[in-house]
Amino acid sequence: MSVLIFLDQANGQIKKSSLEAAGYGAAIAKQTGSAAEAIVLGTVSDDLNELGHYGVTKVHTVKNDALNNVDAQVFTKIIADAATAIGATVIVFSNNFNGKAIAPRLSVRLKAGLVSGAVSLPDTSNGFIVKKNVFSGKAFANVAINTAIKIISLNPNSFTVSLTNATAEVVEFAATVDTAKVQVTDTNKIVGEVPLSEAEIVVSGGRGLKGPENWALVTDLAKLLGAATACSRPVADIGWRQHHEHVGQTGLAIAPNLYFAIGISGAIQHLAGVNRSKTIVVINKDPEAPFFKAADYGIVGDAFEVMPKVIEAVKKMKGVA
Repeated sequence: MSVLIFLDQANGQIKKSSLEAAGYGAAIAKQTGSAAEAIVLGTVSDDLNELGHYGVTKVHTVKNDALNNVDAQVFTKIIADAATAIGATVIVFSNNFNGKAIAPRLSVRLKAGLVSGAVSLPDTSNGFIVKKNVFSGKAFANVAINTAIKIISLNPNSFTVSLTNATAEVVEFAATVDTAKVQVTDTNKIVGEVPLSEAEIVVSGGRGLKGPENWALVTDLAKLLGAATACSRPVADIGWRQHHEHVGQTGLAIAPNLYFAIGISGAIQHLAGVNRSKTIVVINKDPEAPFFKAADYGIVGDAFEVMPKVIEAVKKMKGVA
């Protein structure tokens, strides 16, 4: 009996959201009196022994360059084989793009109950009940999993990891790697930016900035804070910013620790993608902007007057000339 955690990697490094999943899976293992084991597919440069800091006792690796590009069908088979081999009764994913693609397939393959978007540890006092977000984060649902094997995908930035000084054992898993049905012929990578899905801080702008020529108000603050930049859908649609920066219900859903919304009114579609942020700061000259109802902190004022002062204050705080 054990907990198996799928650790997603990119460019040879384990993703932050997967490290959270590792800590979450280890906490479930402690809760259920079982072992926390992980599986990593592809070529990784990180020191996998250090995953013991997150509570993982053993890491199963499949070092094959073909697995550096995720194919959900290929990954599902390998993870299913690993879960069967170690007798995993709980399998944990991060609820990111790859987790959303693999976990449902694995659920069907193993006839396992699945809860996606978990936000806390399961309640095992009377069964196995998992709390998750529903209705775009407006409510919670408690879902019971009654199958022998249980699969959970954890919402990023929803679980606080406790680190230890332990190290993990790293072993090679003898997996059969099938040929992917979809072949990657080219990859266009965005470099020099903090990935939105991994960012602790996000600075976002809307139509209130009036044009792309004013976007330095966003990028200057983001650079000072080491933050990712984002935008509302209309900004991406009219070409001021690239679509990969679009956050919201029809874009990327994010959950940073701090979200700055500059010149964004806060339509319900936008809020649906950012309302899991730990702290929301809104700067808008319209006091009736819907975003103020969701904000932890709000400044009613013209962004062109407020933002230079905010940037100057951050520079002073950081001792930047």
